[in-house]
Amino acid sequence: MTERLLQFIWQFQYFNKSELSAVTGETVQVITPGQYNTNQGPDFAQAKIKIGDTTWAGTVELHTRTSEWNKHDHHHDSNYNNVVLHVVWENDTTSNNIPVIELRERVPKILLQRYEELMNSPAFIACEKSIQTVQDITWKSWKERLLAERLLRKAKAVDDYLLQNNYHWEETFWWLLARSFGMKVNADAFEAIARSIPLTILAKQKHQIHQLEALLLGQAGLLDNKFEEDYPKLLRKEYYFQKSKHKLKPSPVPVLFLRMRPGNFPTIRLVQLAKLVHESAHLFSKIKDADSLEDVKQWLDVTANDYWHYHYRFDELSSFKEKKLGIFMVDNIIINTVVPALFAYGSYYGEQKYKDKALQWLGESASENNSITRGFHSIGIENKNAYDSQALIELKNEYCDKKRCLDCSAGNSILRH
Repeated sequence: MTERLLQFIWQFQYFNKSELSAVTGETVQVITPGQYNTNQGPDFAQAKIKIGDTTWAGTVELHTRTSEWNKHDHHHDSNYNNVVLHVVWENDTTSNNIPVIELRERVPKILLQRYEELMNSPAFIACEKSIQTVQDITWKSWKERLLAERLLRKAKAVDDYLLQNNYHWEETFWWLLARSFGMKVNADAFEAIARSIPLTILAKQKHQIHQLEALLLGQAGLLDNKFEEDYPKLLRKEYYFQKSKHKLKPSPVPVLFLRMRPGNFPTIRLVQLAKLVHESAHLFSKIKDADSLEDVKQWLDVTANDYWHYHYRFDELSSFKEKKLGIFMVDNIIINTVVPALFAYGSYYGEQKYKDKALQWLGESASENNSITRGFHSIGIENKNAYDSQALIELKNEYCDKKRCLDCSAGNSILRH
């Protein structure tokens, strides 16, 4: 028995309440079990318990053993002065002045067996053999909550960025956008590059693509070599001029090429990012006011300049291929940058229309294809769009992998039936 399981049992009253009595013999009636408390203090607040002929309103504390009350020093903590009932799995000591009830013989064995099976399951998700029994209405509302939790956490990350740049939304979006272009391997490096070049400097150079490329590639440490071709020589010269003029300090985070497809090389992603800056102004404001997701996709789907159609790296010729950002990357940017930024903006200013737009655009975006979504697909879980896939990723990372079945609506449903 764990304390969290005991809290779950008490919260949903999954025990035999017939002839319930305290260990000292007084009859006990649970009128209201209380509200589960995840903060400091007793486990349940606003409970109403009738003990003998007296009805008490207050808090309820739970432990696997009665002796844990003193072990946890609750008898010296004023937060526990209003406890009216101590609920335990096993009564192992003489109680204090607070009534104690023991649940060990009152909980259905099948519930304990199901819980043990979930906790010991080595499967992709613990409940994969029974998740299909969860009702559609439960699953639908749970997905909505999962997505809300994911977006709120991402909005908190946006808030952290805003605190660092005096609440400059365009600058914040620039940092997030660069991070997204870096993908998983170079996300930190690309964010560091973006932070090293203020938007004001980029705005002054936005009409000259070679100057933007020079700034981004130079700050990434990719223009330090002696080159054979004229174009990288031009970029190198331009970068050192801009570096001196604006007193720029190169990014301290190196970019990585290892084990990457050439189309994802940092050189290609950086020059595509430069092209996006070249072709857009006040991008976050445009996105925020956009009526159509298709407009946003068109703005994002840029193509690098001609030199890169024959190169993935400097001084290394390759066969012709347009370095277009592509639908996969555009969808990735919408899901992981545009939507969280838009949702954060709506949350910060209390504007529901931006939050609704973020959710709508997730529903209009293609579902993600990764190990998590493929795992859910293999057990018959629907993944129609990015709304679904983001909820599934949240479920897997924050609940299934952490075995938080008791906090999961699907796990809850399975344990109860």
